[in-house]
Amino acid sequence: MEWDDIIYLSLLLFCIGFGHVLRQISDRETRKWVASGVGFVIVFLVSGKHILHPIVCTFVNAVIIIFGDKRSIHLFSFTFTFLYLIFFRTTIYFGIPYPPPHTNLIQMILTLKLIGLAYEVHDSVAAAREKDLNDDSPHSELESSRIATPGFIDIFQYAFCYIGVLTGPYYKYRMYCDAFNTPFSEYADCLNETFNKLKPIPFFIISFLISSYYFPLSYAQSDEFYFERSVLYRVWYLYPSFFIFRMRMYIGMLLSECVCTMSGLGAYPLLTDPKPGEGPTKEHAILARIVADPDLAKKEKYNFEAIHNIDPWNSDFKPTIRTSLKAWNMTIQHWLAVNVYKRFPIKAYRMPLTFAVSSVWHGVYAGYYLCLCSVPVYLPAEDMWNKRFRDVTFPAILDKFWIFVRYWWKMLYFSYWSMAFNLLRVDLCFRYWSSIYFLPNLLTVVMYIIGLTLFKGKKKCVDGSSSSKLTSEVKKIE
Repeated sequence: MEWDDIIYLSLLLFCIGFGHVLRQISDRETRKWVASGVGFVIVFLVSGKHILHPIVCTFVNAVIIIFGDKRSIHLFSFTFTFLYLIFFRTTIYFGIPYPPPHTNLIQMILTLKLIGLAYEVHDSVAAAREKDLNDDSPHSELESSRIATPGFIDIFQYAFCYIGVLTGPYYKYRMYCDAFNTPFSEYADCLNETFNKLKPIPFFIISFLISSYYFPLSYAQSDEFYFERSVLYRVWYLYPSFFIFRMRMYIGMLLSECVCTMSGLGAYPLLTDPKPGEGPTKEHAILARIVADPDLAKKEKYNFEAIHNIDPWNSDFKPTIRTSLKAWNMTIQHWLAVNVYKRFPIKAYRMPLTFAVSSVWHGVYAGYYLCLCSVPVYLPAEDMWNKRFRDVTFPAILDKFWIFVRYWWKMLYFSYWSMAFNLLRVDLCFRYWSSIYFLPNLLTVVMYIIGLTLFKGKKKCVDGSSSSKLTSEVKKIE
């Protein structure tokens, strides 16, 4: 395990434990200052003088949000913050030392939070105008906090709150306000929720340490790997490399969720049907009554679905790439869907643009673009095949074999893309991909050819028997 990983894990564990301390502070304003103060110290410890980057980014966005035209602040914030993110990653070309790796993680999540805040303010003002809410009628404290434009201090506290300051998960400013202005964290079972999320992490850590020892990424960059290993071995090596990548991401994302659950952020009544990154999606009127009535709040059941960011089981074992992606980095996907995909006016370009924005957000290395921009090219082909075989039934033996083939196929593509994500440099990526003759790319072309030429006419069942387990599984996904 590298030194950066040790620092990262240590800080996450500290943040988890500190959540219990934060919940003991009764005064909400004190809690806000403590949360942002601890977050500022963490950012300074890992960034040093490079803390100027998040400070400058936060200050400029605060000016845009507070003083800018509310009809266009989201566009100005989006443009400035992403341009600053690109500058942040290319500072060496301007004579400025490159920031530490952890500062890059901080800047990434800060980018989403500040742009997301600009969108929230824009949408709230637009909704207020549309519904004519600018009157003297009384509003509940919860409702008022959701439509008010924040001040400089509010934006600073949100930006540097220690909860999620390192790597997320992303949560809206509305959710941040709810964490301090509602009593939900007092009645949610924060300890038990955190413990349940921690349970699989020892397994992931052991798996990561063992697999990274026997199958290091550095070996995939050595001459021995390319001159003394067969093509089949190089194809096979994709799988343990992707396994290591998944274990590392699962550890980080689950620990990040635990920071939220231990602090109480993201706790909402079950009846409001919270969604990852979004928070409550219904029963907002009842939610306001629960906030105002401690007896009601005490009786409710709560969950932390609002900050649920990763589902390892569904990510690994769903049969298609599209369905597996839905279980991966869910709060970030929500941000991309709400602020990029749904808002772009030309539907045909929504998916490519969303993956392009995601690539820019991840970094400037070519590997990010080769990985993430390959996904929208493949998905239409997968959809054609999935639609073709959605209602097809197979004999029992073929049924199990077909499930295995689909899983192997899905993992081949994920592993192939993740290798570019790990190698980063374009020369290293193409050296590996060309050494296996761009096999997944060729298979994608074959999928398109077959899908566009042979998959015509009415579907026919391979076996006339009742629906197999595979068919039922696919129907549930659809």
